[in-house]
Amino acid sequence: MGIGTERVSGTLTSWNDDRGFGFISRTGTSQKTFVHISGFPPRARRPQLGEAFTFEVELSRDGKQRATRVRPVVNAPAPTSPIRQTPEAGIRRRPGTLDYLAILGFIIAYLLVNAMWPIPLWVPALYLLASGFCFLLYAVDKAAAVSGGWRTSEGALLLVGAVGGWPGGIVAQQTLRHKTRKASFRSAFWNSVVVNLLAFALFTTPLFTVFARWSSAVLG
Repeated sequence: MGIGTERVSGTLTSWNDDRGFGFISRTGTSQKTFVHISGFPPRARRPQLGEAFTFEVELSRDGKQRATRVRPVVNAPAPTSPIRQTPEAGIRRRPGTLDYLAILGFIIAYLLVNAMWPIPLWVPALYLLASGFCFLLYAVDKAAAVSGGWRTSEGALLLVGAVGGWPGGIVAQQTLRHKTRKASFRSAFWNSVVVNLLAFALFTTPLFTVFARWSSAVLG
């Protein structure tokens, strides 16, 4: 519900790209107005911190103000200094090459293990299918973040990654630029990768036999 047709100017001073929202600080005041990605017009690039906009203000269903019909200021100078992102944005995104090295390392390890202890074909098939499904989940969640639709739970993303879809998760994170900044999710994601790799090593090498014999000896 609109509360006025007067356009207000301001600067984007915080932005969570993964969740598609932030705050615009109004020019000449300390007041900040919530803005969702749906308030921007379709554009080739995402909103940038420090970018100047004009907008109208409306009331959301819970009675809070939010920016709508947001437009960039024509001929405004480009942002020249970095602005601290909101805590929700988390850590800075790691270089994608480091993440891709995890996939490369796994492929090399798989080939070495398979050369010594042949791995059933269903194992690589599981990784491929889970990775494809995981990529799809990330893509759906990214689209929902942009449009304000129903999001895919982080638990679902982590679960599919843990059962073998993490390579697809890495590709999705880097190509879609999604889930690359939130520190808590990044930590949970890499923990799920470690769990999957430990399970892979346990069930594709003699480690499982050694563990079973040790368990029998201890329990016996």
